[in-house]
Amino acid sequence: MTQALLVLEDGRTFRGEAYGAIGETFGEAVFSTGMTGYQETLTDPSYHRQVVVMTAPQIGNTGVNDEDAESSRIWVSGYVVREPSRVRSSWRSIRSLDDELSAQGVVGISGIDTRALTRHLRERGAMRVGIFSGALPDDALDRVLASPQMEGADLCGEVSTSAAYTVPAVGDKRFTVAALDLGIKANTPRMMAQRGIETVVLPAGASAEQIRAVGADGLFYSNGPGDPATYDVTVLQSLLEEGIPYFGICFGNQLFGRALGFGTFKLKYGHRGINQPVMDRTTGKVEVTAHNHGFAVDAPLDRGTPTPWGEASVSHVCLNDDVVEGLELRRDGVLRAFSVQYHPEAAAGPHDASYLFDRFCDLMAAARA
Repeated sequence: MTQALLVLEDGRTFRGEAYGAIGETFGEAVFSTGMTGYQETLTDPSYHRQVVVMTAPQIGNTGVNDEDAESSRIWVSGYVVREPSRVRSSWRSIRSLDDELSAQGVVGISGIDTRALTRHLRERGAMRVGIFSGALPDDALDRVLASPQMEGADLCGEVSTSAAYTVPAVGDKRFTVAALDLGIKANTPRMMAQRGIETVVLPAGASAEQIRAVGADGLFYSNGPGDPATYDVTVLQSLLEEGIPYFGICFGNQLFGRALGFGTFKLKYGHRGINQPVMDRTTGKVEVTAHNHGFAVDAPLDRGTPTPWGEASVSHVCLNDDVVEGLELRRDGVLRAFSVQYHPEAAAGPHDASYLFDRFCDLMAAARA
C-alpha cells in the first residue's frame, strides 16, 4: 500500500495509507458525524476547500452510483476515513468509492485513528490541513501553513452555475422561484418541483435587475461554501425592501442575517452530519437535521430586533450549543421572510424539516393574495 501523511497546521501528524488519488491536497479539516450518505456529502458544493474526516469507522460499504450525487462533481478537497470497506454491497452500486475518488483526483488517507483526530479538532477547532501520499515532503507543515484559511474566503463564485437554468414544476405550476446558486444541491429544486414550483436557478453574482426579470413569486438563497462576510448583501436588502417572500438555507441563512444587520462569526468546529437536533421555536417541535456549516449568525435569542423591513427574531436553535439555526422576519405580525441554517432538502439525512418548503409555499400564496 502507498504511504500517506496527514499534517495539521498545529503540527500534529497522522500516518496511514493512500485512499483515492495519489498526490497532495490542502483545505480546512472538519469532521462529519453521518454514518451514511457519504456520496451526497462528497458532492455537496458547501464542502469546497474542506478536508472531510468521517467519524463513522467504515466508509464505502454502498459504493457509488449515478443517482445520488448532489452536483456534477466531488467538491471536498480531501477525504479521511478509518477503514475503507473492502466490499460494496448495494445493488445500486456501479463503482467503488476508492475508484471514484481516484477518477476525480481527490486525495485521501485511510487507516488512521479518526476518533483521535476528531477529538483533536473538537478541542483545538477546525484548522488547515494537508494530506500527502506517495513521496512525502520534508516541508509538509510549511506547505500547510502557506495554504489559505477559510476565514475571508470568497468561494460561492467558484461553485455556482455560470448560466441560468430552469427546473420545471412537477404537474401544475403554482409558483415561480428565483434561486441564487451559492452552491445549491440538486435535491433543493427537486423538492420545490414536487410542490408545483418552477425554479429559475441564477448565478451567485446575479444582480437585482436579473432577479426581478424572472418575475418570481419568491426568492431563494441556497447553501454554499466560504465566509459569509465576503458576500455583498445589498441585492438581498433591496429585494427585501420590495417585499418579495424570501427563503434561505445554510449560507442563505447567514446572508439573511447579515442583510438584517446581524453579524456572523466562525464556529470552533462547526456542525456537520445528518443527526443534529434543532428546535423550531415557532412550533416547539424538535427536528433531527442535516448540517454543514462552520459559520453562524450572531443574533439575540431572547428578543426581537427591529429592522427597516420589520422585526427579525430567532426561529430555530441548535439544542447542542444554542447556536442560531433559523431567522424570521415579520411585519405587523405577519411572516414575510425566513431562513434556516441547516439543510431541509437533506440528501442525505432525515426528512424532519421538509415542511419548510411548504412554509415557503404558504408565504408566497399569502403574498399573492
